[in-house]
Amino acid sequence: MKIAVTYENGQVFQHFGHTETFNVYDVENGKIQSSAILGSNGSGHSALAGMLQNNLIDTLICGGIGGGAKQALARAGVNLYGGVSGDADRAVEALLENRLAFNPDEECSHHAGGHDCAHGDGHSCGEDCHSHN
Repeated sequence: MKIAVTYENGQVFQHFGHTETFNVYDVENGKIQSSAILGSNGSGHSALAGMLQNNLIDTLICGGIGGGAKQALARAGVNLYGGVSGDADRAVEALLENRLAFNPDEECSHHAGGHDCAHGDGHSCGEDCHSHN
């Protein structure tokens, strides 16, 4: 099993489509065997889903994520755990212990209008991409 976490400074990065790095964990028998940083090379939402699929990643832990990205991940066969914040290593450990607090309905509020997620419209993600629970 390979688990990717949107990653910045040891924390779960809060906007999937803007993540620059993932921490990818190789898991065997319910235990983390190793982890390595995987750069996104500036890929956008849909390309990120393909990149994860191409790297044989089957699970993603992230913060905020838009509906289009959710659909792309589902098409790529990647299990999604959104709405997660805090330490990336602890999030993976919690998932492996079936105690990860996540929100299956997590979605960046600026994506609710159904735009194409190209981010060419000049909006800034800012706090809108964070869960306010």
